[in-house]
Amino acid sequence: MERITESTSRYDHLERMTTDELLRNINSEDRTVADAVAETLPGLARLVDAIVERMRAGGRLFYLGAGTSGRLGIVDASECPPTFGVPHGLVTGLIAGGDTAIRKAVEHAEDDHEQAWKDLQEHAIGPADTVIGIAASGSTPYVIGALETCRAKGILTGAITCNPGSPITTVCDHPIVAVVGPEFVTGSTRMKSGTAQKLILNMISTSVMIKLGRVQGNRMVDMRMSNNKLIDRGTRMVMDALSIPYEQANELLRQHGSVRQAMEAGNRP
Repeated sequence: MERITESTSRYDHLERMTTDELLRNINSEDRTVADAVAETLPGLARLVDAIVERMRAGGRLFYLGAGTSGRLGIVDASECPPTFGVPHGLVTGLIAGGDTAIRKAVEHAEDDHEQAWKDLQEHAIGPADTVIGIAASGSTPYVIGALETCRAKGILTGAITCNPGSPITTVCDHPIVAVVGPEFVTGSTRMKSGTAQKLILNMISTSVMIKLGRVQGNRMVDMRMSNNKLIDRGTRMVMDALSIPYEQANELLRQHGSVRQAMEAGNRP
């Protein structure tokens, strides 16, 4: 099978381009990514609704990937607790090669067909959970092996890839395929493919959390205020929602510990 993500770049002699030419051409390619992601929205909506249904019943969400794909899953998962106030472990990112691979490539880790299922078992994976495999190529053994096992055991499965008809699309319940075309540097899937994956992950986690009630209006009312910037942001949310001075909003926030609770307290008669 020919992989679109491995096909030859539309550009050549990159080393002869000026800096301006390089940047303009990369940007030109990047602007096509959102359109490719837009084509995935119907399938993505079905996946999000399926995740929400399981999470409301106590399920969790796991991302699996190798290399850039694995790192993107970890980034998205790690942002859920501070942004939406959910417990660590509700959304988890796993990468081939373990935590060492977040910073440094682990040779052949992605080629192990059995390891991802072992990694999931360490988290007591069960039928209420959802597992999403992330692989630009759509053929990463680490990811495919886990999806096959999960699906056989009744665990909801999805996949994010950039190659239509790739193996990963046949081993999951909800394949999401963003066809971004050849990379600017041939085969460098950290570029357009990685951008598409990040956009899709943003949409999955944000939409799921909104539907689970973790946003009110357009406010992150459950965010964790772990630094002065976030305390200030939370104070301004309370101030705007209740139409009260900054100092009063800040006092409410510090007293009640969250934007949601501060707003509720301020609205009581």
